[in-house]
Amino acid sequence: MDRIVISRRHAVAAGVMGVALLSGCDAALEAPGIADAPEITDRPGSSPVVENPDPEPTPAEKALARMTLEQKVAQLFFVTPEGLTGASVATVAGTLTADALAQIPVGGLVYFSQNLESAQQVRDLLSGTAALCRDAGAGIAPFLGVDEEGGPLVARIANSGLFDVPRFPNMADIGATGDPAQAAAVGTAIGTYLHDIGFNVDFAPDADVLTNPSNTAIGARSFGADPSLVASMVAAEVEAMRETGTLPCVKHFPGHGDTAGDSHTGAVYAERLRVDIEACEFAPFRAAIESGCPFVMVGHIETPNFAGDGLPASLSPIMMTDVLRGDLGFEGIVISDSFAMGAITQNYSPADAAVRFFQAGGDMLLMPADLRAAYQGVLDAVHAGTLTEERVDKSVLRILTAKDEAGLLA
Repeated sequence: MDRIVISRRHAVAAGVMGVALLSGCDAALEAPGIADAPEITDRPGSSPVVENPDPEPTPAEKALARMTLEQKVAQLFFVTPEGLTGASVATVAGTLTADALAQIPVGGLVYFSQNLESAQQVRDLLSGTAALCRDAGAGIAPFLGVDEEGGPLVARIANSGLFDVPRFPNMADIGATGDPAQAAAVGTAIGTYLHDIGFNVDFAPDADVLTNPSNTAIGARSFGADPSLVASMVAAEVEAMRETGTLPCVKHFPGHGDTAGDSHTGAVYAERLRVDIEACEFAPFRAAIESGCPFVMVGHIETPNFAGDGLPASLSPIMMTDVLRGDLGFEGIVISDSFAMGAITQNYSPADAAVRFFQAGGDMLLMPADLRAAYQGVLDAVHAGTLTEERVDKSVLRILTAKDEAGLLA
């Protein structure tokens, strides 16, 4: 293609001509100074106008391009080591883990108290699992996650007694100080020790506004009942944790603070009106999104006076795609709450639930009741055309982008 050289004189005249044609005003061509404009020609040192080349693919895009469909679908799952291997309790990354990853190289693993025996054992478990993941599938390092909210209720590491790490009161007590710097201190401390041990994802902070004082599922895990206060606390903790290299995940969208039930055992409902949920429950999630939170966990919460679709948010296109993506503008990873909970298992098979989740707009499915059935169900849906590979690619690209930002694709 020949290079195009445009003189200033010609460019100005062309611009004025365009205005004249649009306005019907020929007199614009007589504007003073145009005839005397200096002409810029193609001379040494000048910059010819050339067509911009295509941008260089990102590391995440390059990784996606070399993956098979099976490898991409595997990245969509965030599982326990027991769910991956079939072991009753997993405390080492050995042959069982390697064999399971050869079949389904999952995108992430989450650990609980039964996986923790000693400080060195935990470090070896995490580093060993990461190495096995890099050797499996497309060679993608895993997310390694844990529930570490702080306080006596949900802090797997601090409450294990295996590590010399800071311990905190309930987040309700942190919120009662009214000082976001206190929440930032929690985020810095927790993020730092998790990163040092080998984790890279924390399923915290809790972004629920405790509007129902009878709520036992959330209770003192929440920063409080004032949406503005909770929003400021959540934003401060998210920002501080991100600085440590640990990726935070806010939960449980669209808000678990008003519910009376517990989704571990069955369906739960947030009965508030849409205007109330948008003004109250959404405030901390908006703050987290604006603070760059890479994950939002969607709960198994039905909103009969908002979505009104009879579905838990974790299976609802309205809540995940229209609201979380569209209205709130979230561009990161939409991850489900555990799909081993009664709210899901009592109503859906593992394969059906998984397909519905991704059709509705989810990106990572946490703890399916049966990983192999869920994984195969998604593959079958892609082959049948009820779930497109392009839809899978969008989620995998979000996952890989977050991994790249955390240094996991290096």
